[in-house]
Amino acid sequence: MEATKISWTLGTTINTGNFQNIRIDCSVTDYKHEEESAKEASDRVYKFVENQLIGKLNEAREELS
Repeated sequence: MEATKISWTLGTTINTGNFQNIRIDCSVTDYKHEEESAKEASDRVYKFVENQLIGKLNEAREELS
């Protein structure tokens, strides 16, 4: 049996003013671990992507300040 693949992509756009924007996207694909359900794997991958996106968003905002 083939392993269950989980993928999540999240993104956001930051308006930098002067009609300019920065787009930040994060995408991760991973496989379900043997001991977890598909929902647990999805939640784990989603949380990782969300944390990465928030971190990069904060970095971009600091650089724009």
